[in-house]
Amino acid sequence: MSTQEKEITTESKLKALYELQLVDTKIDELRVLQGELPGEVKDMGDEVEGLKTRLTNIENEIKDIETQLSEKRVQMQNADAQIARYKEQQNNVRNNREYDNLTKEIEFQQLEIELCQKKIKEFGLALETRQADKAKTITDIEERTIDLNQKRAELNDILAETREQTEVLMARAQEVEATVQDDRLLTAFKRIRKNARNGLAVVSVERDACGGCHNKIPAQRQLDIRQRKKVIVCEYCGRILIDPEMAAENKID
Repeated sequence: MSTQEKEITTESKLKALYELQLVDTKIDELRVLQGELPGEVKDMGDEVEGLKTRLTNIENEIKDIETQLSEKRVQMQNADAQIARYKEQQNNVRNNREYDNLTKEIEFQQLEIELCQKKIKEFGLALETRQADKAKTITDIEERTIDLNQKRAELNDILAETREQTEVLMARAQEVEATVQDDRLLTAFKRIRKNARNGLAVVSVERDACGGCHNKIPAQRQLDIRQRKKVIVCEYCGRILIDPEMAAENKID
C-alpha cells in the first residue's frame, strides 16, 4: 500500500468518525427532548406496583383479623353454652364440693368471655385501622395511576414526534460505522464517547485548544492533526482530534 493510499484511508476514517459523532450527537439531542420523563414514568410505575403490593398485604391482614374475630366470637358462644350447662348441673349436685367445682368452671368461662371481649375490641380497632389504610391505598393507587397515564401519554407523544427521525439517524450511524473499517478505532471511539460527560469523542481544534477539554495543543501537534496522516488524541482528555477545516467540511442538518 502506498503512502498516499494510507493517508486517504486515515483521513477517510477520521471523516467517518466525525460524521458518526455528529449523528450520535443528534440522537443525543432527541433523547434530551424526552427529558426526565422516561425515568419519571419508570419511578411512578414502580410506585404504583408497590402500592398494589401494599394493598394485597393489607387485604390479607384484614382477612386474618376477620378470621380471628370470628374465632373469638365462636369462643364466646361456646363459653356461654358451657356456663349455661354448668349452671344447669349445679341444680343437680350432690354435695358442696361438686357445686364449688362447677362454680369455678363458670368463673373460668366468664374470664374466657371477658378475654374474648377484650380481644374482639382490639381486633375491631385493628380492623378499622386496616380498612382505613385499604381505602387510602386504593385512593393513592387511583391517583398515582392517573398521574402515570398522563406521564406515559406525554412520553409517547414525544417518542412519536422523534421516532422517525431517530430511526433515520440510527440507520445512518450504522452505515457510517461500516465505513470506518477499523474495529479497534471504532471501539475506542465508543469507549471515549461513553466516558465523556458531553458524549463527544471526536472534536476539532478550536483556538489552538482541544474542543473537548479546552487544553492548549502544541503547534507541532496541530500541524500533525492538519496533515491527517494518523489518528491523534488529546493528551489531556483522550478525545480524537481533527482540524477545523475537516469539521467545517463535514456537517449534517
